[in-house]
This record gives sequence, structure tokens and C-alpha cells, in this order.
Amino acid sequence: MKYDTMMYMKTVTLKNVIWKEGKFYVAQCLNVDISSFGKTKKEALANIHEALVLYFENTKKPTIQKISEPSVVETSLKYA
Repeated sequence: MKYDTMMYMKTVTLKNVIWKEGKFYVAQCLNVDISSFGKTKKEALANIHEALVLYFENTKKPTIQKISEPSVVETSLKYA
């Protein structure tokens, strides 16, 4: 008997942040510890999407942090 794998697929919405670091854009998922990069924002987002697909394919029971309202907050500190 054949099963349609699409019937058993789950959908999850993840929050990602993206920023420019030197010559590259870095994309980081806030819900799971995955990040990637690319020469453009579009490439960085495509790369993190691929990394997330691979992560969920290879993880039997993923831990997904719930992120409801992320904010970028600047913090100043002194260090030696």
C-alpha cells in the first residue's frame, strides 16, 4: 500500500532575521539554531530555507522555540 507523504507533512511558521555583515547577508532563524548567508538578501533567505528543510528532514523530534514578538534591542557594555 502506498501512502501519500504530503498528507502527513506538517507546516510550521518560523521567524528569521537578516542583516549585512561585511560583503554578505546573514540569515538566522530565531526558532531553531540555524543560520546561513549569501551575497544578496534573496540568496541568504534561499540558503536558510534550504538549511531549515534539511534540518527538519534529519531531525525526528525538532525543538522549536516559540517566538511571538521579536524586537531588536541595542545593549551597551564595557569589556576588557
